[in-house]
Amino acid sequence: MSDLRLDATQLDRYSRHVIMDEIGPEGQQRLLEGSVLVVGAGGLGSPAIQYLAAAGVGRIGIVDDDVVERSNLQRQIVHADADVGRPKVESAADYVRALNPDIDVETHEKRLNPENVADLVDGYDVVCDASDNFATRYLLNDYCVLSNTALAHGAIYRFEGQVTTFTNERDGSAASEETDVNADEEDSPCYRCLFPEAPEPGTVPDCATTGVLGVLPGTVGCIQATEVVKYLLGKGDLLEGRLLMYDAMDMSFEPVEMRANPACPVCGDQPEIESVEEVSYEGTCSMPAD
Repeated sequence: MSDLRLDATQLDRYSRHVIMDEIGPEGQQRLLEGSVLVVGAGGLGSPAIQYLAAAGVGRIGIVDDDVVERSNLQRQIVHADADVGRPKVESAADYVRALNPDIDVETHEKRLNPENVADLVDGYDVVCDASDNFATRYLLNDYCVLSNTALAHGAIYRFEGQVTTFTNERDGSAASEETDVNADEEDSPCYRCLFPEAPEPGTVPDCATTGVLGVLPGTVGCIQATEVVKYLLGKGDLLEGRLLMYDAMDMSFEPVEMRANPACPVCGDQPEIESVEEVSYEGTCSMPAD
């Protein structure tokens, strides 16, 4: 990390971080020098983007190929009524710039695919998966495992959400050189350790069909942002190895332990997936049959 150089305005803006022993000026500068790619500027991405920008994460990339619709505004809080019809990445970037001029915000108005995932992910310290479809989740998981990139995952359904973090530190990778979070633990599980393949298309309804509680993604997205900040600071215990289940109706949180699966097709002992180009990310997101 370079020499401390917080100016007077930054010392004022981040004063509630600077006075904390666990963060201090060194930690705040670490955040300012950190970078995160947020994939999805919708329900989960909105609160994550807000709090990452407010916290001073210095470079935020936003990936989304959609435009703002009025039905989004019940939960996607970086967008406003005047933004209807605008690309979500533009609306979200304007929000970030208005909130915190320290932030270098990069917009990627495109859909993630096997051909562009390397160009989008490489160069960021951590990825925040705020996507809303299985193809993107599996593609992000696989590429982050193969590139040893940390991934903060979140998903929502009606009144329920789930959050976890995959540090993807394994096989002596360099991913842990900048952080001591969850150090000296066994290999990180990945999303495929839990769910080797996606469900058949059409078997899991989306929020347009079943609805979603508007405040639900706010809770889940904020937890994702918390995980990203902790990872960049190298402080605290991440949700690695734990899937945190949230039920808004019961107001309950239940952590479910996860372990790396030796038979996992991407991070197991004999992985089948060595490149995202080998996988068909339509349908069940699995290796094509021979």
